[in-house]
Amino acid sequence: MSPFIAEIIGTGILILLGNGVVANVVLNKTKGHQGGWIVITWGWAIGVFAGVFTVAQFSGAHINPAVTIGLATAGLFDWALVLPYIAAQVIGGAIGSFLVWVAYKDHFAATQDKNLILACHSTSPNIRNYPSNFMTEVIGTFILVFGVLYIAAPGFMSADGEFLKVIVIDGQEVGFGLGALAALPVALLVLGLGLSLGGPTGYAINPARDLGPRIMHSLLPIPTKGGSDWAYSWVPIAAPITGAALAAGLYLLLS
Repeated sequence: MSPFIAEIIGTGILILLGNGVVANVVLNKTKGHQGGWIVITWGWAIGVFAGVFTVAQFSGAHINPAVTIGLATAGLFDWALVLPYIAAQVIGGAIGSFLVWVAYKDHFAATQDKNLILACHSTSPNIRNYPSNFMTEVIGTFILVFGVLYIAAPGFMSADGEFLKVIVIDGQEVGFGLGALAALPVALLVLGLGLSLGGPTGYAINPARDLGPRIMHSLLPIPTKGGSDWAYSWVPIAAPITGAALAAGLYLLLS
């Protein structure tokens, strides 16, 4: 499997299970209706676990542009692969969101609240204050990427698509990537982020998690869906990238 296809599949799995649990909790007439925040955070954590576990051996399982950019900023991932990885992640996010709609189509039709329908695709703040919303996402993504930098075992995806255990930078052997990463620690980290920091904005902490599904929301034929809130869409893109860059900077400073 090519790294590009692997990132599509891994991100698709993440969004299918993550947005799927949101749909199960908030849409009308589901078995999990009103299951609560704990159910949602666990569903997202399992989505991360399944996505990483499935494709780690093929692409390193970034499944998140913030992770990809953070690794590249830290000098642990080839910049030539950043844009292809991000493209694959956004495509995977859109596909996963589409599959959620297929699975819950009747329940989308039975739900009149346009905000709940949007919540099954993309994030939005409970209190709209762009500076505060931005900082919340920066902090959450900083913790995610900083944690990933220290959780992951060595490995590196080169520009020619070869996954290497060790590379040489400035005469020193180093390596990085999520290919050798145990999926469970990252899933637990995301669970903790959701429980502790997810309240203000819904913890996007992943541009592809928000952008791909938001695009799909704008395209799907859901009669009661309302707008896709593009005015907010820059926050879950710019803030996670900022948080990832800051995490990589601190990682380099401490290394």
